[in-house]
Amino acid sequence: MKIYGVTGWKNAGKTGLMERLVTEFTARGLRVSTLKHAHHAFDIDQEGRDSYRHRQAGAAQVLLSSGHRWALMSELRGAPEPALKDLLARLDPVDLVLIEGWKRDSHPKVEAWRAAASNPLIAPGDPTIRAVASDVPVDVPDRAQFRLDDTVAIADFIATEVGL
Repeated sequence: MKIYGVTGWKNAGKTGLMERLVTEFTARGLRVSTLKHAHHAFDIDQEGRDSYRHRQAGAAQVLLSSGHRWALMSELRGAPEPALKDLLARLDPVDLVLIEGWKRDSHPKVEAWRAAASNPLIAPGDPTIRAVASDVPVDVPDRAQFRLDDTVAIADFIATEVGL
């Protein structure tokens, strides 16, 4: 599996770029999966549902399945968060995995950056960031640069980088 990341600070446009890239790559006939890192507690289950009740009762894992999709929820219950490589190993094989977040991991990335968010660029100090996608021109002379909304060009760059 080929992997490529989209990183940046909060409100930089990461999720919108991820969404557009998934749409673009799937339109090209590729099978794509995504990983999204959250810095906060989250719950994909609903209070009162059977699966929620199973987790609340102490189940380490709950697998929920229907004729449309299935989801496996694993409770850490105080264990450390799994490493990115361990999470990637749990995915079914696809052509490309797009990773949102995990800015400190060693996989290649595009940094999403918006001027209005007023955050510093990560790229100058991080060689794993191969390109910057921004809403304004930025001064990072040793990296590829794209308009944040130029999805086709960013997808072409990623495809070339990973050999697709």
